[in-house]
Amino acid sequence: MKWTDVNDIAIELYEAYPEVDPLTVRFTDLHNWVIGLSGFDDDPARGGEKVLEAIQALWIEELD
Repeated sequence: MKWTDVNDIAIELYEAYPEVDPLTVRFTDLHNWVIGLSGFDDDPARGGEKVLEAIQALWIEELD
């Protein structure tokens, strides 16, 4: 997975952290969780605020 795979990342986070409310996750933690996902293979420095916001929004959608 790459940073551009925001939907896949959101699904993986939803499955990995089912008890977590994504609205309560700090971006520093979210960044670390994303780069720690199995199959994630991209430059950690490319995960800026905009991509983290997109991941968080899609993760919230997964809750519905």
